[in-house]
Amino acid sequence: MDEIEGAGGASVLGGIPSDALTLGLSRSTIKMRHTASWRVEKSNDVHDLVVCLTGSARYELDGVSLVLEPGDAMLIPAGSRFVGWLNDGALYTGLAQHFTLTLFGNADLIGQMQLRPKARFARWDLVEPMVRHYLAIAPASSTTLVQYPIFMFILLDYLEAAFVSWREQALAGSASPDALSLHIMLVAARIAGDPLREGVLEECLASLPYNLDYFRRAFRQRIGYTPAKFVEFKRLERAMNWLAAGHSVKQAAARTGFSDVYYFSRQFKRYFGTSPSSYRLLVKSREGRHFVEESGVVMGLPSAFDPEKALGP
Repeated sequence: MDEIEGAGGASVLGGIPSDALTLGLSRSTIKMRHTASWRVEKSNDVHDLVVCLTGSARYELDGVSLVLEPGDAMLIPAGSRFVGWLNDGALYTGLAQHFTLTLFGNADLIGQMQLRPKARFARWDLVEPMVRHYLAIAPASSTTLVQYPIFMFILLDYLEAAFVSWREQALAGSASPDALSLHIMLVAARIAGDPLREGVLEECLASLPYNLDYFRRAFRQRIGYTPAKFVEFKRLERAMNWLAAGHSVKQAAARTGFSDVYYFSRQFKRYFGTSPSSYRLLVKSREGRHFVEESGVVMGLPSAFDPEKALGP
Protein backbone atom coordinates (compact mmCIF):
# COMPACT_ATOMS: atom_id res chain seq x y z
CA MET A 1 0.00 0.00 0.00
CA ASP A 2 2.74 2.46 0.95
CA GLU A 3 4.48 1.80 -2.33
CA ILE A 4 1.38 2.81 -4.27
CA GLU A 5 0.75 5.89 -2.15
CA GLY A 6 4.35 6.98 -2.46
CA ALA A 7 4.58 6.53 -6.20
CA GLY A 8 5.88 9.66 -7.84
CA GLY A 9 6.96 10.99 -4.41
CA ALA A 10 8.95 14.02 -3.41
CA SER A 11 12.14 15.07 -5.15
CA VAL A 12 14.09 18.30 -5.34
CA LEU A 13 12.43 19.34 -8.61
CA GLY A 14 9.28 17.24 -8.36
CA GLY A 15 6.23 18.70 -10.07
CA ILE A 16 8.14 21.07 -12.33
CA PRO A 17 7.07 20.76 -16.00
CA SER A 18 9.83 19.72 -18.37
CA ASP A 19 9.73 23.00 -20.28
CA ALA A 20 10.30 25.05 -17.11
CA LEU A 21 14.03 24.30 -17.12
CA THR A 22 16.37 25.43 -19.89
CA LEU A 23 19.72 23.68 -20.14
CA GLY A 24 22.63 25.24 -21.99
CA LEU A 25 25.88 23.41 -22.74
CA SER A 26 28.39 26.24 -22.82
CA ARG A 27 31.25 24.47 -24.59
CA SER A 28 32.30 21.09 -25.91
CA THR A 29 32.65 18.30 -23.36
CA ILE A 30 36.01 17.95 -21.61
CA LYS A 31 36.93 14.27 -21.81
CA MET A 32 39.18 13.91 -18.80
CA ARG A 33 42.09 11.52 -19.20
CA HIS A 34 44.76 12.81 -16.84
CA THR A 35 48.13 11.39 -15.79
CA ALA A 36 50.43 12.26 -12.86
CA SER A 37 51.60 15.54 -14.40
CA TRP A 38 48.08 16.98 -14.63
CA ARG A 39 47.20 20.07 -12.60
CA VAL A 40 44.54 22.72 -13.08
CA GLU A 41 43.93 26.09 -11.41
CA LYS A 42 41.20 28.35 -12.78
CA SER A 43 37.65 29.66 -12.52
CA ASN A 44 34.82 29.60 -15.06
CA ASP A 45 32.07 32.04 -15.97
CA VAL A 46 29.50 29.23 -15.95
CA HIS A 47 28.81 26.17 -13.80
CA ASP A 48 30.94 23.05 -14.29
CA LEU A 49 29.91 19.48 -13.42
CA VAL A 50 32.86 17.10 -12.96
CA VAL A 51 32.22 13.33 -12.83
CA CYS A 52 34.91 10.76 -11.98
CA LEU A 53 34.93 7.42 -13.82
CA THR A 54 38.32 5.91 -12.87
CA GLY A 55 41.25 6.87 -10.67
CA SER A 56 40.94 9.77 -8.24
CA ALA A 57 41.80 13.45 -7.96
CA ARG A 58 42.15 16.05 -5.23
CA TYR A 59 40.50 19.44 -5.49
CA GLU A 60 40.48 22.67 -3.53
CA LEU A 61 37.18 24.44 -4.18
CA ASP A 62 36.60 27.78 -2.46
CA GLY A 63 38.82 26.66 0.42
CA VAL A 64 37.25 23.20 0.76
CA SER A 65 39.44 20.12 0.18
CA LEU A 66 37.84 17.07 -1.37
CA VAL A 67 38.71 13.88 -3.24
CA LEU A 68 36.80 12.60 -6.27
CA GLU A 69 36.62 8.83 -6.77
CA PRO A 70 34.58 6.69 -9.20
CA GLY A 71 30.89 7.43 -8.71
CA ASP A 72 31.55 10.90 -7.26
CA ALA A 73 30.70 14.24 -8.83
CA MET A 74 31.50 17.84 -8.00
CA LEU A 75 29.69 20.95 -9.14
CA ILE A 76 31.94 24.00 -9.47
CA PRO A 77 29.68 27.08 -9.29
CA ALA A 78 30.23 29.88 -11.78
CA GLY A 79 32.99 32.22 -10.62
CA SER A 80 34.45 29.78 -8.07
CA ARG A 81 38.23 29.35 -7.99
CA PHE A 82 39.43 25.75 -7.91
CA VAL A 83 42.66 23.77 -8.03
CA GLY A 84 42.92 20.10 -9.02
CA TRP A 85 45.63 17.47 -9.24
CA LEU A 86 45.97 13.68 -9.34
CA ASN A 87 45.43 11.89 -6.03
CA ASP A 88 47.52 8.82 -6.91
CA GLY A 89 49.36 7.32 -9.86
CA ALA A 90 46.31 5.80 -11.54
CA LEU A 91 44.85 7.33 -14.70
CA TYR A 92 42.10 9.81 -13.79
CA THR A 93 39.20 9.72 -16.27
CA GLY A 94 35.74 11.23 -16.41
CA LEU A 95 33.88 14.21 -17.80
CA ALA A 96 33.70 17.92 -17.15
CA GLN A 97 30.84 19.85 -18.72
CA HIS A 98 30.27 23.61 -18.56
CA PHE A 99 26.56 24.45 -18.44
CA THR A 100 23.78 26.84 -17.46
CA LEU A 101 20.39 25.85 -16.02
CA THR A 102 17.63 28.45 -15.89
CA LEU A 103 14.17 28.21 -14.34
CA PHE A 104 11.23 29.71 -16.28
CA GLY A 105 13.73 31.52 -18.49
CA ASN A 106 15.00 34.01 -15.91
CA ALA A 107 16.40 32.37 -12.74
CA ASP A 108 19.79 30.68 -12.44
CA LEU A 109 18.57 27.53 -10.70
CA ILE A 110 21.99 26.41 -9.42
CA GLY A 111 22.54 29.82 -7.83
CA GLN A 112 19.38 29.34 -5.75
CA MET A 113 20.55 26.01 -4.28
CA GLN A 114 22.80 25.12 -1.36
CA LEU A 115 24.69 22.02 -2.55
CA ARG A 116 27.26 19.73 -1.01
CA PRO A 117 30.60 20.40 -2.74
CA LYS A 118 30.82 16.70 -3.59
CA ALA A 119 28.17 13.99 -3.84
CA ARG A 120 28.02 10.34 -4.78
CA PHE A 121 25.42 9.26 -7.33
CA ALA A 122 22.76 7.16 -5.60
CA ARG A 123 22.12 5.29 -8.85
CA TRP A 124 25.69 4.96 -10.11
CA ASP A 125 24.84 1.65 -11.78
CA LEU A 126 22.52 3.63 -14.09
CA VAL A 127 24.54 6.83 -14.32
CA GLU A 128 27.94 5.27 -15.13
CA PRO A 129 26.91 3.81 -18.52
CA MET A 130 25.20 7.11 -19.35
CA VAL A 131 28.42 9.01 -18.59
CA ARG A 132 30.45 6.62 -20.74
CA HIS A 133 27.96 6.92 -23.60
CA TYR A 134 27.94 10.71 -23.24
CA LEU A 135 31.73 10.80 -23.57
CA ALA A 136 31.63 8.43 -26.54
CA ILE A 137 29.21 10.57 -28.57
CA ALA A 138 30.54 14.02 -27.60
CA PRO A 139 32.30 15.79 -30.51
CA ALA A 140 35.71 17.32 -29.89
CA SER A 141 34.77 20.92 -30.68
CA SER A 142 30.98 21.29 -30.47
CA THR A 143 27.83 20.00 -28.79
CA THR A 144 24.96 18.01 -30.31
CA LEU A 145 21.24 17.83 -29.64
CA VAL A 146 21.41 14.27 -28.33
CA GLN A 147 23.81 15.35 -25.57
CA TYR A 148 21.19 17.53 -23.90
CA PRO A 149 18.77 14.89 -22.53
CA ILE A 150 21.66 12.66 -21.47
CA PHE A 151 23.43 15.41 -19.59
CA MET A 152 20.15 16.57 -18.03
CA PHE A 153 19.65 13.05 -16.65
CA ILE A 154 23.17 13.03 -15.18
CA LEU A 155 22.81 16.55 -13.77
CA LEU A 156 19.41 15.99 -12.16
CA ASP A 157 20.63 12.77 -10.54
CA TYR A 158 23.57 14.71 -9.11
CA LEU A 159 21.33 17.52 -7.83
CA GLU A 160 19.13 15.01 -6.01
CA ALA A 161 22.23 13.63 -4.26
CA ALA A 162 23.92 16.96 -3.51
CA PHE A 163 20.95 19.12 -2.52
CA VAL A 164 20.99 20.59 1.00
CA SER A 165 18.47 23.45 0.94
CA TRP A 166 17.25 26.48 -0.96
CA ARG A 167 19.21 29.64 -0.24
CA GLU A 168 17.28 31.97 2.06
CA GLN A 169 18.27 35.06 0.12
CA ALA A 170 16.79 33.51 -3.03
CA LEU A 171 13.36 33.52 -1.37
CA ALA A 172 13.66 36.88 0.33
CA GLY A 173 12.97 39.47 -2.39
CA SER A 174 9.34 39.08 -3.40
CA ALA A 175 9.76 41.75 -6.11
CA SER A 176 12.44 39.72 -7.88
CA PRO A 177 11.37 37.57 -10.88
CA ASP A 178 13.88 34.97 -9.67
CA ALA A 179 12.19 34.81 -6.26
CA LEU A 180 8.72 34.44 -7.81
CA SER A 181 9.94 31.64 -10.09
CA LEU A 182 11.52 29.86 -7.15
CA HIS A 183 8.39 30.18 -4.98
CA ILE A 184 6.30 28.72 -7.80
CA MET A 185 8.72 25.83 -8.19
CA LEU A 186 8.75 25.13 -4.44
CA VAL A 187 4.95 25.14 -4.18
CA ALA A 188 4.72 22.78 -7.17
CA ALA A 189 7.37 20.47 -5.68
CA ARG A 190 5.67 20.36 -2.27
CA ILE A 191 2.29 19.60 -3.81
CA ALA A 192 3.73 16.91 -6.07
CA GLY A 193 5.58 15.36 -3.13
CA ASP A 194 2.44 14.73 -1.06
CA PRO A 195 -0.76 15.75 -2.86
CA LEU A 196 -2.91 13.49 -0.68
CA ARG A 197 -2.06 15.22 2.58
CA GLU A 198 -5.03 17.10 4.00
CA GLY A 199 -4.46 20.83 3.90
CA VAL A 200 -1.41 20.63 1.63
CA LEU A 201 -2.64 23.50 -0.56
CA GLU A 202 -3.43 25.84 2.34
CA GLU A 203 -0.06 25.03 3.92
CA CYS A 204 1.83 25.81 0.71
CA LEU A 205 0.06 29.13 0.16
CA ALA A 206 -0.02 30.34 3.76
CA SER A 207 3.48 31.80 4.01
CA LEU A 208 3.87 33.27 0.53
CA PRO A 209 4.95 36.93 0.37
CA TYR A 210 2.51 37.60 -2.49
CA ASN A 211 -1.11 38.51 -3.02
CA LEU A 212 -2.80 35.12 -3.53
CA ASP A 213 -4.67 36.13 -6.71
CA TYR A 214 -1.41 37.40 -8.21
CA PHE A 215 0.41 34.20 -7.24
CA ARG A 216 -2.36 31.96 -8.63
CA ARG A 217 -2.16 33.76 -11.97
CA ALA A 218 1.64 33.50 -12.07
CA PHE A 219 1.51 29.83 -11.05
CA ARG A 220 -0.99 29.03 -13.79
CA GLN A 221 1.06 30.92 -16.37
CA ARG A 222 4.16 28.84 -15.60
CA ILE A 223 2.77 25.45 -14.54
CA GLY A 224 -0.40 25.31 -16.64
CA TYR A 225 -2.78 24.89 -13.68
CA THR A 226 -3.86 26.97 -10.72
CA PRO A 227 -2.45 25.59 -7.44
CA ALA A 228 -5.83 24.01 -6.58
CA LYS A 229 -6.12 22.32 -9.98
CA PHE A 230 -2.49 21.19 -9.71
CA VAL A 231 -3.35 19.41 -6.43
CA GLU A 232 -6.28 17.75 -8.19
CA PHE A 233 -4.11 16.72 -11.14
CA LYS A 234 -1.46 15.18 -8.87
CA ARG A 235 -4.12 13.29 -6.90
CA LEU A 236 -5.52 11.90 -10.14
CA GLU A 237 -2.01 10.79 -11.12
CA ARG A 238 -1.83 8.87 -7.84
CA ALA A 239 -5.24 7.37 -8.65
CA MET A 240 -3.75 5.94 -11.84
CA ASN A 241 -1.39 3.87 -9.67
CA TRP A 242 -4.27 2.50 -7.63
CA LEU A 243 -6.25 1.63 -10.74
CA ALA A 244 -3.21 -0.04 -12.32
CA ALA A 245 -2.81 -2.13 -9.16
CA GLY A 246 -6.31 -3.54 -9.67
CA HIS A 247 -8.35 -1.44 -7.26
CA SER A 248 -11.85 -0.41 -8.23
CA VAL A 249 -12.75 3.07 -9.41
CA LYS A 250 -14.56 3.70 -6.12
CA GLN A 251 -11.53 2.59 -4.10
CA ALA A 252 -9.12 4.69 -6.17
CA ALA A 253 -11.34 7.75 -5.75
CA ALA A 254 -11.57 7.30 -1.98
CA ARG A 255 -7.83 6.69 -1.62
CA THR A 256 -7.02 9.93 -3.40
CA GLY A 257 -9.43 12.22 -1.59
CA PHE A 258 -12.45 12.24 -3.93
CA SER A 259 -15.72 11.60 -2.08
CA ASP A 260 -17.80 11.92 -5.26
CA VAL A 261 -17.00 9.04 -7.63
CA TYR A 262 -18.83 10.69 -10.53
CA TYR A 263 -16.83 13.89 -10.18
CA PHE A 264 -13.67 11.79 -9.91
CA SER A 265 -14.51 9.96 -13.15
CA ARG A 266 -15.32 13.18 -15.03
CA GLN A 267 -12.11 14.86 -13.94
CA PHE A 268 -10.03 11.76 -14.68
CA LYS A 269 -11.35 11.69 -18.25
CA ARG A 270 -10.84 15.44 -18.59
CA TYR A 271 -7.17 15.24 -17.62
CA PHE A 272 -6.20 11.90 -19.20
CA GLY A 273 -8.62 11.48 -22.10
CA THR A 274 -10.14 8.20 -20.93
CA SER A 275 -12.41 7.10 -18.10
CA PRO A 276 -10.86 5.47 -15.01
CA SER A 277 -12.64 2.19 -15.76
CA SER A 278 -11.27 2.17 -19.33
CA TYR A 279 -7.78 2.98 -18.07
CA ARG A 280 -8.00 0.15 -15.55
CA LEU A 281 -9.16 -2.24 -18.26
CA LEU A 282 -6.35 -1.18 -20.58
CA VAL A 283 -3.61 -1.69 -17.99
CA LYS A 284 -4.89 -5.11 -16.99
CA SER A 285 -5.31 -6.22 -20.60
CA ARG A 286 -1.68 -5.39 -21.29
CA GLU A 287 -0.64 -7.47 -18.30
CA GLY A 288 -2.92 -10.33 -19.38
CA ARG A 289 -4.35 -10.80 -15.89
CA HIS A 290 -7.84 -11.22 -14.46
CA PHE A 291 -9.22 -8.71 -12.00
CA VAL A 292 -12.29 -8.14 -9.84
CA GLU A 293 -14.98 -5.84 -11.21
CA GLU A 294 -17.08 -3.48 -9.07
CA SER A 295 -19.75 -6.16 -8.77
CA GLY A 296 -17.26 -8.67 -7.35
CA VAL A 297 -17.29 -10.81 -10.50
CA VAL A 298 -13.89 -11.99 -11.71
CA MET A 299 -13.47 -10.70 -15.24
CA GLY A 300 -11.06 -11.49 -18.02
CA LEU A 301 -10.58 -10.25 -21.55
CA PRO A 302 -11.18 -12.15 -24.76
CA SER A 303 -7.95 -13.25 -26.41
CA ALA A 304 -8.72 -11.17 -29.50
CA PHE A 305 -9.09 -7.95 -27.50
CA ASP A 306 -6.80 -5.20 -28.81
CA PRO A 307 -6.47 -2.38 -26.23
CA GLU A 308 -4.92 0.02 -28.74
CA LYS A 309 -7.88 -0.36 -31.09
CA ALA A 310 -10.29 -0.10 -28.18
CA LEU A 311 -8.94 3.29 -27.22
CA GLY A 312 -8.66 4.48 -30.79
CA PRO A 313 -5.74 6.25 -32.49
